[in-house]
Amino acid sequence: MTQQEINYWIAAMLQKHERVSDLNITVGKTLQVESDGVLVPVDVSPPVTELTPFQAEVFALNLIGGNRRLLRDLITKGSCDLSYSLDDKHRFRVNIFSQKGHYASVLRKLETEIPSIQGYHFPNAFTKMARELNGLILFTGATGTGKTTSMAAILNKINEDRPVHIVTLEDPIEYIHPHKKATFNQREMGDDFDTFANGLRAALRQAPKVILVGEIRDRETLEIALTAAETGHLVFSTLHTIDTGQTVNRILGMFEQDEQPQIRNRLADTIRWIVSQRLLPRVSGGRIAALEILCTSLRVRDLILNGETEEKTFYNVAQAGSARDMRTFDQHLLELYEAGLISDESAITYASHRSEIKRGIDTIKASRGERTSSIDGLRMEQQEKDPYRR
Repeated sequence: MTQQEINYWIAAMLQKHERVSDLNITVGKTLQVESDGVLVPVDVSPPVTELTPFQAEVFALNLIGGNRRLLRDLITKGSCDLSYSLDDKHRFRVNIFSQKGHYASVLRKLETEIPSIQGYHFPNAFTKMARELNGLILFTGATGTGKTTSMAAILNKINEDRPVHIVTLEDPIEYIHPHKKATFNQREMGDDFDTFANGLRAALRQAPKVILVGEIRDRETLEIALTAAETGHLVFSTLHTIDTGQTVNRILGMFEQDEQPQIRNRLADTIRWIVSQRLLPRVSGGRIAALEILCTSLRVRDLILNGETEEKTFYNVAQAGSARDMRTFDQHLLELYEAGLISDESAITYASHRSEIKRGIDTIKASRGERTSSIDGLRMEQQEKDPYRR
């Protein structure tokens, strides 16, 4: 197989389905793409009914292109991350990994158009985040839930409004930001720095006002991020946690018990916003993000310093914080359902508290004059008349 044949496969996979997010190359399967969260096969000519180990390996090696570092990572660590460009309009984040002695490749399609807060209908809280001058802003959620897109929209807003130096540390670079009012320096792991901790440590000597760290993966990176936030930088990063409350607990879990009081104080002083994201199927096709947003406040600081109790939780603070642009997943899910963007089934499936969502859905249905129950034909059974009773 030649590079030209591989590029033909990639182009064909992109063209055969709408809203393609990932390309999947796995031995024993045909070529597949993920469209709206579902893997679907792709036909090419000549046909590929089952990928052979040779085809999958040649595909992977062509993407690597002789890069010694990537080859070393693949051999020693079992996987490697890279970026790949088909042309100016199609870029991919790629992970190549070994499985059962064979190589597999997954290519995540990257958007080339820089997202905007208005264009993606992000909430007003995102505009407020772009105005922050220092502190730590965290985006959390599973892989592929749109955390990078959200942060890119906020950085784009800063780029349009403020003449500052922005340094990003990414693995790999997804959105390529042009210089507007701000000056952008985007660095890619592997080519420009070796670890997020080292890249972040170096960034502190590069006079940025805004720093983006692709992911906080370990304690060392977190400690440097906190230091950067404490010393007047605005720091964006991500964590793989499911909601705002778990985010704080995950951070504390990176430290020993006797260190946690100090970390609680540092977090209370530096945290500005925590945004958690989940992607849901949209009724009209495609997917839409549900957001849980927590903003720093006296109640949030108290919870960070002293921990949650049964009566006082981050969820309760977010639920009662609409005046400060806070919201819970469940509140946003009900908004999306009421707007007709998601189904009641999706709202219940992705909810944090299903009983609350069900009550909310019933209230919305009742206000529309719709039935709130699927039970038909209920009636009082008439007592059988006693023939001997007058």
